[in-house]
Amino acid sequence: MGAQTTPPMSRRSWALLLVLCGTIFLEGADVAMLGVAVPTIRADLGLGTGTAAWVMSGYVLGYAGFTLLGGRAADLLGRRRMFLLWLTVFVAFSGLGGFATEGWMLVAARFVTGVAAAFMTPAALSLITTSYPQGPARTRALMIYAGANAAGFSLGLVTGGLLTALGWRWVFFAPVLFAAALLAAALWLVPVDPPRPPRGTGSFDVFGAVTAAGAMLLTAYGVVRFEHGFHGWPLTVAVLAVGALSAVVFVRVERRAARPLVRLGIFRRAAMVRADLGALLFVGSFFGFQFVLTLYLQELRGWSTLQTAFALIAMGVDAVLAPTLTPVLVRRFGNAWVVLGGFVLATLSYGLTLRIGSDWSYAAMFPGLLMTGIAFAFVFGPLTVAATDGVDSSEQGLAGGLLTTCVQFGSAIGISSVTAVYGLAGGDARLGAFRWALTVPLGMALVGLALALYGVYRSRPPKAPSVGDPAPRGRRLAARA
Repeated sequence: MGAQTTPPMSRRSWALLLVLCGTIFLEGADVAMLGVAVPTIRADLGLGTGTAAWVMSGYVLGYAGFTLLGGRAADLLGRRRMFLLWLTVFVAFSGLGGFATEGWMLVAARFVTGVAAAFMTPAALSLITTSYPQGPARTRALMIYAGANAAGFSLGLVTGGLLTALGWRWVFFAPVLFAAALLAAALWLVPVDPPRPPRGTGSFDVFGAVTAAGAMLLTAYGVVRFEHGFHGWPLTVAVLAVGALSAVVFVRVERRAARPLVRLGIFRRAAMVRADLGALLFVGSFFGFQFVLTLYLQELRGWSTLQTAFALIAMGVDAVLAPTLTPVLVRRFGNAWVVLGGFVLATLSYGLTLRIGSDWSYAAMFPGLLMTGIAFAFVFGPLTVAATDGVDSSEQGLAGGLLTTCVQFGSAIGISSVTAVYGLAGGDARLGAFRWALTVPLGMALVGLALALYGVYRSRPPKAPSVGDPAPRGRRLAARA
């Protein structure tokens, strides 16, 4: 049998893909630009340290807290409807953030923007997985989607530095113009939701939605509080405990619901669960690594925001490789091997950077930055394919929501953990504290590497039965489990 070829896409299919990928580009750029601008915003508005931290944490809380619900809402209420509605909310509240005159206004705007992203992003991902047939066409679309995500974050670092130089409010206003153009194009290109069979009164699992949102919000808040270290740890433990209890209640509710918000049987898909956990570990290590390097360059080396942004853009190589090289490697070696290669590169990069010195040249940093970007290109796209592959079209929103939830929790865990370790190691721009903080992304990458190795082992084709084998079918079934 010859190699699978990718069928050509129509102009309308390409245009739809660009619009859907534009939303994840927008989301990545929005986060990166704000991360660069926070110090300037803090100085201009006179924000305290806690309030400034919540400008970023508020977005993460809204995003991580509602992504699972957002993904399922796309399945139940219509992907086009959810996508257009929440893209509009994203545009509106991103713009409102630019008019903020008090810290609480900015935090509130960022929280609602995060909630909008939690509904918009899974809807966009499920539109891709249901609009392009499973196989080479969908794989190519998802690789382009992964590249757009990487490009948004990488270019957002530089754009954020440039816009902050003009005035930090442009960090909020500029995305509105881009998002408005996306919204206008989406009204024309996004396919109409298919008619759904009528459901009886009370068919929507309201109690499941409430308990899911509560469990996710509390857990996300507890994770965000990691950055406080031992300060206030009783509250952190209490919040996480209540979040865990809410998750138990949610599971019990879903088991008894006639039409559950989340069909628990979906977690029997071992490949999907491995992909979600792999995404959590990789994204957590990636953002933790990027955060430590940003602190190192600005606090220890005294580099400007713009200098730091241009230095880190080397990691943006993933935006080029994800849609070009990665699909070729996936066709040749398969998802599992490409993901394994990405985790190997990430582990090497973080391990090499542990040697970081107080006077490191950029030439010494560059190999680690480049390997990290290549690792992202090798890992994120294939994991996105694995997390949605084979899932029924009626649950593609749920699968996308689960993946996005893991991505958001991964970024929150990575950043909060390195912040906590940095503080416990002394902080105050000490070289030893940076090195200790870098052990967090290295540890997450090592765990992800072990998971990827297991994924390669499970993806091996079943061994051909020998003559006289009494149970070849049983072994084949076991190998596919």
